[in-house]
Amino acid sequence: MNSRELTKCAMCTALCCVAAYIAFPLPFTPGMVTASTLALSLTAYILTPKQTFAVIAVYTLVGAAGLPVFAGGSAGLGKLFGPTGGFIFGWMVAYPILSAVKGSEINFKRYAVANILTAVPITYLGGVISMCLVMDITPIQALTPAVFPFIPGDIMKALAAAYLGVRLNSEFRRRRL
Repeated sequence: MNSRELTKCAMCTALCCVAAYIAFPLPFTPGMVTASTLALSLTAYILTPKQTFAVIAVYTLVGAAGLPVFAGGSAGLGKLFGPTGGFIFGWMVAYPILSAVKGSEINFKRYAVANILTAVPITYLGGVISMCLVMDITPIQALTPAVFPFIPGDIMKALAAAYLGVRLNSEFRRRRL
């Protein structure tokens, strides 16, 4: 990677860390609503799949090492292997795939549809799996705390990220960054 690509990766990692602090709890689920998925979507839109994976891996390792970069300023292996840790592991699969399927054309509709049909469901799958394993509940029971309350917000965040991704990528192309 050249210095511009490394800078983009570093900025995306920092954005993911900061976005986790924009969070609020829901009383009926161990999960929190955060801006993390918006930051991860932007990362996927402006980076390649390998770079996107690297950003998420660094973010996860930093949090696992104890720096408070997970939702609401949490950190540690306990968070990764707790009821909501599957969301983080799901991101490692979801957002590189989003980066791959976004296409080379800068297009709001394509970005939004790709996010809603790939990254969001894969993230939910990770959350459902971790809640089933940690909370000893069935997949159907896990849908209420892991999926249903988050659907409207995740669709709105996907739309916002698609809009911002189009604007950023257009500017990057214009400036040849």
